[in-house]
Formats: sequence, structure tokens, C-alpha cells
Amino acid sequence: MNWDRAKEKMLADAAAEARKRAYAPYSGFSVGAALLTEQGKIYTGCNVENAAFTPGCCAERTAFFKAVSEGEHDFAGIAIVGGKTGEEPSAICPPCGVCRQVMQEFCDPQTFRIILPSGSEKWEVYTLAELLPLGFGGQGKI
Repeated sequence: MNWDRAKEKMLADAAAEARKRAYAPYSGFSVGAALLTEQGKIYTGCNVENAAFTPGCCAERTAFFKAVSEGEHDFAGIAIVGGKTGEEPSAICPPCGVCRQVMQEFCDPQTFRIILPSGSEKWEVYTLAELLPLGFGGQGKI
């Protein structure tokens, strides 16, 4: 996939839009994710909390599971936007360890891009390998 600033911005904007649908009454921390396939399709997700906590799901995993459930298995990158509900994010929101492990299952760690906005015009970009060095698995990729 050819990446440029416009493509990163498009994905960051889609993640910010998905964040508006987050269900976060317990933590007050809303997260949106936009996952880009190698074919150019975007799958979005938001965090969904639960009073019992563990049944909840992160935005990143929501996007991945939605895409995989529709037959997608080739991913190019993801943008993740998070912060206190009702406020514009001012810091990056990196994926948790569980989400990084899900990414490892379906993505090439050397090429999969993780875009972390800290505002509408500012973001950092990492590969999965940078955020999950010595990641486990993924060799049995579908």
C-alpha cells in the first residue's frame, strides 16, 4: 500500500468519527478506530463498555472483528483516536496489549501502520513491530 499524509488523515478522521459512537459510561474514555484493508475498504469500531468490565471490547478489536467476520484478512493500517468523553483528544492513544496481539494475528508487523493522532492535524505513525517487538504468533495467518 502506498501511504501519504492524505491517506493517514482520511483514516484519522474516520477514527475520530467512530469515536463519537463509543459507549463508555464507566471509564468516560471514548475511543474510535478505523481499519484500512489492503483493498482500500475501511472498517470502523468504537469501544463498548459493560458494567462487569471484562465483557467490554476495545475499538481496535471491534474494527478487526467486524472486518474478519465479513471475510477480510489483509490489512494495511489502523488509526486510533481516544480521550476523555466530550473533549477533543490532545494526546495519542496507543493500542492496549490485547489489541496489539490481535493485530499480530492478522497483520505483517513490518508493514502494518498504526496512526495515532493527537489532534486533527497532528499524529505519530508506528509499525506494529515497533509497538510489539518480539510479538507472538501470526505465522498461521488465514
